[in-house]
Amino acid sequence: MKFHLPQILTLFLAPFIYSNASSQSLTALKTEYLENPIGLDNAKPRFTWQMNDASLGAKQIAYRILVDVDSAALMQEKASCWNSGWNKSDINLVIFSGKPLKPFTKYFWRIDVTNGRKKTFSKIASFEMGMMNMANWQGAWISDNENIKLKPAPYFRYTFNAAKKIKSARAYIAAGGLYELSINGKKIGNHRMDPMYTRFDRRTLYVTYDVTTAIQQGKNGIGVLLGNGWYNHQSTAVWYFDRAPWRNRPTFCLDVRITYEDGTTETIKSGKDWKTALSPIVFNSIYTAEHYDARMEKPGWNTASFDDKDWRAVMYRSAPSRNIVAQALHPIRNVEEIATKSIKKINDTTYLFDLGRNISGVSKITLNGPAGTIIRLKHGERLYTNGRLDISNIDAHYRPTDNTDPFQTDILILNGKGEQSFMPHFNYKGFQYVEVTTSVPLELKKENLVGYFMHSDVPQSGNIKASEPIINKIYYATNNSYLSNLFGYPTDCPQREKNGWTGDAQIAIETGLYGFDGITIYEKWLADHRDEQQPNGVLPSIIPTDGWGYEWGNGPDWTSTIAIIPWNIYLFYGDKKLLSDCYENIRKYVNHIDETYPTGLTSWGLGDWIPVKSKSPVELTSTCYYYADVVILAKAAKILGKTADSERYTKLANKIKLAFNTKYLDKTKGIYGSGIQTDMSVPLYWKIVPEESVQLVAENLAKRVEADGYHLDVGLLGTKAILNALSENGYSNSAYKVAAQKTYPSWGWWMENGATTLYENWPIDAKSDISMNHIMFGEIGAWLYKSPGGIKPDENQPGFKHVILDPHIVEGLNSFEASHIGPYGKITSAWQRTSKGIQYDITIPPNSTATINLGMVSQMDIFLNGKLTQPGKINLAAGKYLIEHKVK
Repeated sequence: MKFHLPQILTLFLAPFIYSNASSQSLTALKTEYLENPIGLDNAKPRFTWQMNDASLGAKQIAYRILVDVDSAALMQEKASCWNSGWNKSDINLVIFSGKPLKPFTKYFWRIDVTNGRKKTFSKIASFEMGMMNMANWQGAWISDNENIKLKPAPYFRYTFNAAKKIKSARAYIAAGGLYELSINGKKIGNHRMDPMYTRFDRRTLYVTYDVTTAIQQGKNGIGVLLGNGWYNHQSTAVWYFDRAPWRNRPTFCLDVRITYEDGTTETIKSGKDWKTALSPIVFNSIYTAEHYDARMEKPGWNTASFDDKDWRAVMYRSAPSRNIVAQALHPIRNVEEIATKSIKKINDTTYLFDLGRNISGVSKITLNGPAGTIIRLKHGERLYTNGRLDISNIDAHYRPTDNTDPFQTDILILNGKGEQSFMPHFNYKGFQYVEVTTSVPLELKKENLVGYFMHSDVPQSGNIKASEPIINKIYYATNNSYLSNLFGYPTDCPQREKNGWTGDAQIAIETGLYGFDGITIYEKWLADHRDEQQPNGVLPSIIPTDGWGYEWGNGPDWTSTIAIIPWNIYLFYGDKKLLSDCYENIRKYVNHIDETYPTGLTSWGLGDWIPVKSKSPVELTSTCYYYADVVILAKAAKILGKTADSERYTKLANKIKLAFNTKYLDKTKGIYGSGIQTDMSVPLYWKIVPEESVQLVAENLAKRVEADGYHLDVGLLGTKAILNALSENGYSNSAYKVAAQKTYPSWGWWMENGATTLYENWPIDAKSDISMNHIMFGEIGAWLYKSPGGIKPDENQPGFKHVILDPHIVEGLNSFEASHIGPYGKITSAWQRTSKGIQYDITIPPNSTATINLGMVSQMDIFLNGKLTQPGKINLAAGKYLIEHKVK
């Protein structure tokens, strides 16, 4: 039930502030949203922190930041690099403005705050600058040859002598393709698939590693293994990545910068004195799989003592781009190991391993067999009725030229030297099942194979818990699909495509940001947008791209990512940097649509993709997105102090709104278009409906949903809107009935049929578009936070500086809990039905505030922390609260 409140009550907490005071500390110190990062390029890094203080009304009154190259100096309150001085402010996002930062230099910082009564000093945090300028690279770009058709992955090695005692060492490596770096026989770091995918000929990423403990005084060996990635795409599919303009044999550049105890430095660098040979990885494709011939292994190839007399000289190569910048984001990792749940022996040479859940990632097999035994590991999401693996739902867009590169099928050839393990280096897949076929009979057990859930390792920032099991299953599946499609950029699916479809990403942005701390991934991906945008403002439908997608699939409903994602980052983090970085790109994009569609109505777009049955006009949905872009642009202009632009685009938004409603709204009936769910919900969600018509349109939408049996009749764009349009306009019970629906078509229908991820199509037996791990219908995850959870950011005080709490107590739920860790700390909104009424438990993090709507319920009193209060809009300072609706 949602309450509309006639009166407002402000709760004055002054008498209670600082009562029950507890110990204070400062936590979550981050630079560029990373903890103690190394290898940064941003000369003006951002600092963020949180207060850990359970006192009621806990608030920061002032702050001071100290930065120095000596951590001990900070303990004495000395700061040679920057002393911000005490600033009377409650902000917790500050941009460095001290002395110019230097490359390769480690800085220490601390934050001090006062709450007006006492000062709190943080522990020491650090950040370290990287190259900062391309001129600082010393290494050469090298490769083994320029044959893009050569299949085996190349090894590279070099030996050097560290003559003195080492104080610290850093490795800086950039690559066209993918790489694994090793020193003295050991792989460096736990990242997978570095560097992240970009438009290689416009921006190349480098990664920094702390290799201090890996290098020993004396002789050392460095090894680099290169993979193709998206740089040298040898598999052929409908997107023509094999014809990418940047395509070449993989290449890399490496600097290992050693600082000795005596203060001197030395740089070990890639160059002509390195050697190369082909590796046992006889084929690798990020799109299909990896093939490994263990008979070709070169034990010790990456150690100093290895005899490389038969290895060849390397060749120089030009850099992939003239823009080599730091990869400052959460890396891809093997995040979770998943044991095989069950195994089925199909015959003497074929076994089916079932992980019990659908994931993105890789499998690792460990086994023993005769030399030359061929092991084929075929990965897929579903089975034929005879129990064999079926990949027909995910290989639809693959266009192989021969049978040497089977889809999602790793190939391992054993060397016969005892037990060995294999896990792909430069590939990932989407799968639940692995069908293992051996060329000779082998006895396998379920312990022979494990899976690794692999994705960008973004910290979890949210959680949902409901009394209704189907809701918990949907939330779990939504998160699995979101993470399965996060690989340094958001993708549509981890198997069939791995493409950065913009439409899927704009739909899922709130789901992602409520659940995970993903700002570093989205800032990187919006840089990809800026790389790909045409001078006239047009963006492709997949980003990054080799050129595909400028002519199909783009338009406001998809490529509104350029506006919607920076705006949501601003709302969730209170950080306007991305809005500022993308402002001109948003403006170009909006101007292009305005010039091309001067009436204010646009038919550019794909429309409500994969609907259940009813299809809305493309012009209706695309114009709503166009309107949303213009509204965001006008707001961004105001935030960034561009007054003239704010006025200009506000007028354009009004023009679009008038044109749209003139054509599509029957004001008398309160019906948009033909009155189907998408026609009604999308205008409501994007707030293009005239204020005087909102109530009638919402009422008609609710009637339509009821007539549809509380089942979905929407596609991609409709799923973003439908639940929110109902909940935000007084029909949260109707929204919940749709969300918790267990029969077709619904999210719950998938769960009832065993889904552990979200699907691409509503019918489970659809003949096409039936990936079983898609995020495009994932808005329901965000809706759970916004409606039953009631946690929303306030655009006037973004970053959850002020939290809007509006939990909807819906029929069918006995309890619900939502939590989100925002920039200021953990927000909790939990409610449950009790024998006496309804109980709310609320946590507002220190240094922030909240407003909660408490409506009058017949025959009930409202108690706040045990004290009788009046219904209305209640303003809350930081702290924990118990609110009860009790029967009189």
